[in-house]
Amino acid sequence: VQLQASGGGLVQAGGSLRLSCAASGPTSSRYVTSWFRQAPGKEREFVAAITWNGGSTYCADSMKGRFTISRDSAKNTVYLEMNSLKPEDTAVYYCAAVRSRYWSDTYYEEKRYDYWGQGTLVTVSS
Repeated sequence: VQLQASGGGLVQAGGSLRLSCAASGPTSSRYVTSWFRQAPGKEREFVAAITWNGGSTYCADSMKGRFTISRDSAKNTVYLEMNSLKPEDTAVYYCAAVRSRYWSDTYYEEKRYDYWGQGTLVTVSS
């Protein structure tokens, strides 16, 4: 499966952005899809995840209440709605997928993912 991330850009602190991750290829399989981010000089970190049918979602503690992950199965697209953005949210955001019907706590780790999008840059100005 191929993943295409989009929607990044420059936004002021307190603003909002919605990122999209469009999947193409053999999307009939079941995937857990996640967002990770990597800030300058830092390691890539988990942001949020959603199971194949949208039945379960997971979000990093520091982003709960501000970020929401969702999916439109008809469009094979996963979204990350980001509100109340802060300068520390500045990063390249990547979507990733792993073939699985179920969630596993190991999916907080980037090494578990088989498919990655190219990343989209989010810059939050103060």
